[in-house]
Amino acid sequence: MKTCKKSVLALGIQASLFAAAMGLSPALIAQESDKDQAQEEAKLERIMVTAQRRVQSTQEVPISIATLSGEKFDALFSGGEDIQALANKIPGLYAESSNGRAAPRFYIRGLGNTDFDLAASQPVSVIMDDVVMENVILKSFPLFDIAQAEVIRGPQGTLFGRNTTAGMVKFTTARPTQDFEAYTKLGVGNLGTLNFEGAASGGLTDEISARLSVMSQNRDDYIDNGFTGEKDFTGGHEEKAARLQLQYESGDFKALLNVHGRDLNGTSSIFRRNVLTKGSNELNENYDRDTVYYDGGEGNYQKYENNGGSLTLEYAFNGMTLTSVTAQENADGGGIGDIDGGNTAGPGQSVVDPAVTEDQLNDLKQFTQEIRLASDTDGPMNWQVGAFYFDSSFGVTSIDGFFGATSVYHENKSWAVFGQTTYDLNDRWDVTAGIRYTYDEKDFWVGQQNVDGFALVIGAASIQDYDPINVDDDQVSWELATNYRLTDTTSVYARIAEGFRAQSIQGRDVAFEKPASVADSETITSFEVGAKSDLLDDSLRLNGALFYYTIDDIQLSAIGGETQGNQLINADKGVGYGFELDAEWRVTKNLVLGGGFSYNKTELKDADLLVAPCGSDMCTPTDPASDDLVLIDGNPFPQAPETIATVNARYDIPVPSGEIYVYTDVAYQGKTNLFLYESEEFYTDGNYEAGLRIGYLNTNFDYEVALFGRNITNQDNLKGAIDFANLTGFVNEPRIYGIEFKKSFY
Repeated sequence: MKTCKKSVLALGIQASLFAAAMGLSPALIAQESDKDQAQEEAKLERIMVTAQRRVQSTQEVPISIATLSGEKFDALFSGGEDIQALANKIPGLYAESSNGRAAPRFYIRGLGNTDFDLAASQPVSVIMDDVVMENVILKSFPLFDIAQAEVIRGPQGTLFGRNTTAGMVKFTTARPTQDFEAYTKLGVGNLGTLNFEGAASGGLTDEISARLSVMSQNRDDYIDNGFTGEKDFTGGHEEKAARLQLQYESGDFKALLNVHGRDLNGTSSIFRRNVLTKGSNELNENYDRDTVYYDGGEGNYQKYENNGGSLTLEYAFNGMTLTSVTAQENADGGGIGDIDGGNTAGPGQSVVDPAVTEDQLNDLKQFTQEIRLASDTDGPMNWQVGAFYFDSSFGVTSIDGFFGATSVYHENKSWAVFGQTTYDLNDRWDVTAGIRYTYDEKDFWVGQQNVDGFALVIGAASIQDYDPINVDDDQVSWELATNYRLTDTTSVYARIAEGFRAQSIQGRDVAFEKPASVADSETITSFEVGAKSDLLDDSLRLNGALFYYTIDDIQLSAIGGETQGNQLINADKGVGYGFELDAEWRVTKNLVLGGGFSYNKTELKDADLLVAPCGSDMCTPTDPASDDLVLIDGNPFPQAPETIATVNARYDIPVPSGEIYVYTDVAYQGKTNLFLYESEEFYTDGNYEAGLRIGYLNTNFDYEVALFGRNITNQDNLKGAIDFANLTGFVNEPRIYGIEFKKSFY
């Protein structure tokens, strides 16, 4: 032992003598080490994405992409919000729904679809753990134990999933680990908010690991019914979900089984009668967040169940990786709503009271199979080829108090082959090219209709004979991109892409003795240039993009009018242009600022296209034409915010055993037209929401306790409207505040 101590002492003396010989003292070495550590702590974390089906830094990908993860992601959902909480939190991304938590509608760069039906087709694709969630109910699967969300702007399709003309929102959940890790998170708040989330992960054997994730969200009913006098009539929700993942790894082979399910017992959107005044888009004295006046709708309830599973297999051989993703998703459920938002019809209207509709999704089954072969070498060329198959079927039953029940059925089969390659011309310049061929076929037919409907009994309606509809199309889409690294920290890129969204069928109007409608396929040509840079010794990240796109035969949903119709139509062309900027700056070791801004200018171009305005005659269209129709040529896309701005900041104060931190975020939404037609009532401008989180993080015992607040100023923001009988609107979520505790285990 003495010999060992002498050896250590001698080694220390030798190191000191060597440092002195080099002109360095031990104190100076320590100072340099502290300086290097401080510089590393001042750098932003490198963000990795899988937008091109391989792990890359966001700065290397020639696509406009934004990410959300970790504390920022958790803060948005601390009050038990659903997936719509992402709206306006990332530049260029918007989301809304007239179906409560169950059927969100997404928009990227202004492009989306306002169709409220359960069979709606959307140009924004949602990917969950490499599986496309096509139906609107599948898109609403709750977010918990999420590793990262990626918003990929612009048309996609030459790499994976279905073709999409607007872009995609891609979620990756936390994966199983061999080392044990777990966490539990409990939040309580006002309005009876009680949320729980937890996960546990670890190795079962040397080759098998597992991860179990669970979630429960609850909020009490808090809205009174002024018409019946019932207190706490509606507004709450109870949602539970779970996910089990089993992963097997041995040598060059990996398998991941993902099984998940969800049970939602919630509230459809709360429609509020005449909360707008003719000639104004401001909420008036009829609006009371805590009170409605309903004579129907059974509390606007909604109940949905969906479950599914996927099996991902990966095998590496000869410098390549073969990947197979097989998935099955199922869903069932429905909801009901008092859609006129009140207990009387509009002045002079013949609308039957109560104006209530009920919609049921019947036996949704979605099967997808994807196979990819990708290079896995260090050479100048990376490539991927693959094939995709999609098969979906479901029924939708619409029940109206006057016409009765009508059931329609949809089937969709699609397949595609695709490939993409990136070639490094030199160590700074690369070129990417991709191509995809897609075939898509849709079938539609009518089943049960007008059963026991009052209109049928009195002779105001009759059983109609509708022929089945079959449509198909095939198209080639492609992209070409290049990325050039000006310096080690700054790159510029350009991208041209063509996307394709297949034809759509909408049969909701069959319930009201109107024919189903079909929209032809739409194609988009998108141009994009951008720059990505890490500045100030990697403490400042700036990413920006300019874009311009044209859509031929853009698919639109003409919704509203006196009959509250839902017809698919095509406009000759749609045009969009603008820019987005994402930024993050670590000002000091303890202060980080972030945010971004997007500008979207959209315009419909079809000089002859007319649609019906509000059926109540209570709105003021700005482009009236003859026969009670209005022009839409030159109008912005519906639900397309012209501007989105978001700012967030985090400041921490080191304390013994951890830190105290403050995190805040603010999101702003510029002018947004609600319908295809423009009016003085149905638009929003200047909506904003703010969040705040103040917490203590104990690093010694791995726990965190925080006060949280969402919509802390309790802003009343108009999100959408229904225009068939009166000036009905629906608004954002109320202020939610509370306390959250999280404990991690390792």
